[in-house]
Amino acid sequence: MDFGAPRYGRVPARVLLLGRDDGWHCEIIDDKDGRDRLPLAGSGVTWNGPHGREPAWWRGRLAADAAALRERVEQAVTDRAFTDLGVEADVAWFAVDDPVSWEGLVTLREPDPARYPGNVPPYVVTLEPERGAVLPEADVLFTAGPDEAWCALDAVAARLGSPAPAGAFICGYSGYRSVRIGRGHLGVGCMRDPDGTERVRTIFGNRPAGWGGNPELRFRLDGIDLLHEPAADVVTLFRDLGHDVAERHAQVLLPGLGLSLSRSGDDTRHFAGLTLEHPDPSAAPWRFF
Repeated sequence: MDFGAPRYGRVPARVLLLGRDDGWHCEIIDDKDGRDRLPLAGSGVTWNGPHGREPAWWRGRLAADAAALRERVEQAVTDRAFTDLGVEADVAWFAVDDPVSWEGLVTLREPDPARYPGNVPPYVVTLEPERGAVLPEADVLFTAGPDEAWCALDAVAARLGSPAPAGAFICGYSGYRSVRIGRGHLGVGCMRDPDGTERVRTIFGNRPAGWGGNPELRFRLDGIDLLHEPAADVVTLFRDLGHDVAERHAQVLLPGLGLSLSRSGDDTRHFAGLTLEHPDPSAAPWRFF
């Protein structure tokens, strides 16, 4: 999200997030009523499907879209404030017409210590194929059930002061939750085995381009910083280690590790997301690498 060239000395005061028939947009309004307007990704807020009536789930979908866009706008506003003024900008949101119209009041504060390298250590998630993920608080293993996995994510949120882990519907999964770490997310998806046992099946990770937040989320496997090092270097390192690597457009697959890495349109030089699944097809028959 880019508001264009810096305009030094302009102090953000308010933010608007508006959903319309043609999509979403936001405006940053400064203390002299100057405005920067930016269109955002996403479909319009009016249901255009069959029968002309909104389905029961449509308002929930709009609420989820608005929540995700508010987070993106907050990050863009504080990044702009840091670039222009050397400070952070916190946004307190108020619903004008929930869920499609929001206004945020901006408060400035001192820059986050993590803006400066070396001040705050990263939060490292170590991925172990066939086993799962090793966290500072607890492990999320492929043998674990959902209760154990959710407890591990709760422990992460409690330690970091992050919002409580959020659930979401993902087709094919019996349960999914994710926790925010800095500006990234660590997610866990569960599925049911043929015998009815519910276990962790997929570990998800993502981190947007730019500053990683406090703390910065890092995913490591075999000592390789998967989302931090340049994507080309990550691929080369895995090939040098003897792993089979298949590249498909913006995605890189390592079937022997159960690892998938993906780029985003914001920064194709680095991977932005990943999934880890059990690499043994007999243990994970739902996989389709």
